[in-house]
Amino acid sequence: MADTGTRTRAQTRNVTGPPHGTRTRLDEQVLAEAGRVLDDAALRERLPDCYTAVAIAGATGSGKSTLFNALAGAQLSETGVCRPTTATAVSCTWDAGTGQSAERLLDRLGVPSRARRRAHVVDTGLRGLVLLDLPDHDSVDTAHRDQVDRLLSLVDAVIWVVDPEKYADAVLHERYLGAFAGHADVSLIVLNQADRLPGDAVDAVLDDLRRLLDERGVALGEHGEPGAGVLAVSALTGDGVAELRQAVGELVAGRTAPLRRLAADVDGVARRLGPVYIADAGQAPAGLTAAAREEFEDRLAAAIGAQAAGQAAERGWLRRADRACGTPWAQLLRRVAHHQSERRGEPPALAAKRTPAAAPPVVTRAAVEQAVRQLAADATEGLPEPWAAAVGEAARRGAEDLPRALETGLEEQSAGRPGERSRIPRPRWWSVAAIGQAVLLTTQFLGLCWLVAALVGQPVVGRWLPFLLLLGGSVGGPLLGWACRIAARGPARAWGQQEEWRLRRLAADRGRSHVLEPVASELMRYREVRERYVIAASPTGGTELSPTIR
Repeated sequence: MADTGTRTRAQTRNVTGPPHGTRTRLDEQVLAEAGRVLDDAALRERLPDCYTAVAIAGATGSGKSTLFNALAGAQLSETGVCRPTTATAVSCTWDAGTGQSAERLLDRLGVPSRARRRAHVVDTGLRGLVLLDLPDHDSVDTAHRDQVDRLLSLVDAVIWVVDPEKYADAVLHERYLGAFAGHADVSLIVLNQADRLPGDAVDAVLDDLRRLLDERGVALGEHGEPGAGVLAVSALTGDGVAELRQAVGELVAGRTAPLRRLAADVDGVARRLGPVYIADAGQAPAGLTAAAREEFEDRLAAAIGAQAAGQAAERGWLRRADRACGTPWAQLLRRVAHHQSERRGEPPALAAKRTPAAAPPVVTRAAVEQAVRQLAADATEGLPEPWAAAVGEAARRGAEDLPRALETGLEEQSAGRPGERSRIPRPRWWSVAAIGQAVLLTTQFLGLCWLVAALVGQPVVGRWLPFLLLLGGSVGGPLLGWACRIAARGPARAWGQQEEWRLRRLAADRGRSHVLEPVASELMRYREVRERYVIAASPTGGTELSPTIR
């Protein structure tokens, strides 16, 4: 039953508190039990390890005190029919033979001086044993029950005493045996008063008791496996007491029970803290994935109108190209229409379509908030609730200043760049196309003048030449303008994409510094804590790495 490997396991844990970064993110009540267990463990490790405190616990009338006296070989604890008989814990100490005293251990357990006994019979198999007779765990006096609960949290091992009448008591199994399932390695379950059962009834009751323990998840030390031992004794007749004394001696002999109890306590705390460190699925959450980052940046780009700004820049480039390469007649008509619209007091929005403005895009705050909420939802998927709240809070704090940061960035970029009309580059082929339009316009005038001269009877050279010049100039101008519009689509699209990329980069930079980096930092902190928790809660107990986690 004694596993010497657990000594290394308990020592290498070096656990002094919850994982680093936990206390500021978890409720103190969640960590209170862990702090208490670790404080108690630290106190126990400072006491002599040559003594092992073993408590005898049981219900009223189960014969705890009689069994205590039988193991001690003397009438040290009061017995009787009056209930409750044991009002305070009574101890019996077997000298460890090391010259060290058990008084400090008894002081920590709170056993009064008047209730401290020493074994009269020297038993080398029980050297270093500090045996405690506890009050009844079902006593009508609540102070007795509180004393039992306190001592059970401090002793190194427990002998649970049941009797044929109450061995299946629901309170015992639910409140104590089930709760101590993780401490089976340092537990003994003793069916006392076996002399009251006839013949094969003892084996039947033991089998039923083992079944109940198995249902509560209590591992049984059978077939050489570690776990709780189950024995039948009669403290009154002495049957089975020798076997019980031998089992207790095995608990004490290796002096590993305190460390095994410490390991079981830490394991229990780790299991109960599991939901705040690891999600139900048990897998590490995806966290801030590349897809979530990209979607967040796309949403921010949409919030500042990056795509619309790119499309507007593309249309502006096409308008400039059309003005530079279009026919003079079309440009004249455009000027006349613009002048008339101004005279009619046309709304500024329509005028802006003809005369592009350089005003910066407007930040849609609702879209920014939605982008942050969606990012927080993606980043916290699968996270335990406390850490999901911490990540969400980091995103929310970053979102408070993000809209203003975007607006400031847009204003700075607009202030550092000239107006749209002067920003658009003027390709050389625009000038060539403009010269071509001028040549074609001149051809039209020449053909028209030639034709008028012919109509008034002036002698001209060639009858069809004026028509060809007029037709060529009239058709060539629109054809040249159409060809220029086709040629301008590629550069216009590139110009619009450049403008959109500029705004996307602005949105990505601001979103990264205000939201993504704080969220990523919080997730990294969680991953570090999760890794440390997994190590602390692993079966090896962190022998490869001993995390200090306060």
